[in-house]
Amino acid sequence: MQYLDLKSQLKDFLVFSIKDIEKVDSSFHKQRLSEWQKKDYVKKIRQGFYIFSDLQIDEKILFTIANRIYEPSYVSLEMALSIYGLIPEAVYGVTSVTSQNTKNIKTPVGDFIYRHVQPDLMFGYDLREHGGHHYQIAEVEKAVLDYLYFNSKINDYESFEGMRFNTSELKERLNMEKFNKYLEAFHSKALEKRAKKFLQFINTAIN
Repeated sequence: MQYLDLKSQLKDFLVFSIKDIEKVDSSFHKQRLSEWQKKDYVKKIRQGFYIFSDLQIDEKILFTIANRIYEPSYVSLEMALSIYGLIPEAVYGVTSVTSQNTKNIKTPVGDFIYRHVQPDLMFGYDLREHGGHHYQIAEVEKAVLDYLYFNSKINDYESFEGMRFNTSELKERLNMEKFNKYLEAFHSKALEKRAKKFLQFINTAIN
């Protein structure tokens, strides 16, 4: 298979795997990928996953890549909080939650950080469309709870304040019925205590 033939066959793929190639050409030789990397036709993202080098990368494209190269996963934690305007800082790397092992993946297009949860906590995310492609990202309520779950030291007024949460935006966007329903699903008394303190913080903070 020639490069242009492959690109035509996989034109709808942002990220493609060797298995994807083999589905359109069962006799494909992996050596071709090494040749195409040297010619800068394709870029290796991680073992077994590639993108075309002329792909125009933006934040939402990175989210789709994050979902695909480590499945199942969804964007959450600091990245989701930043996207929703709930924290002011730019976030280093795309942060995600997965039922697989915790993992950091460094790639030519960015760093991808995955935190492990039990499979029954893989909920509370939306499937969103961008440029004809899709990515999964935590809802506001789940992004906040995921963050509190993994950051047990952020548990009092000072530490909440140190994160510079946009409390006015939180008050406006948090669906309390959904928040409490998701919180209950964690089955964690420690998280319940932190979440209660967090809600008290956003309701009393001046922002």
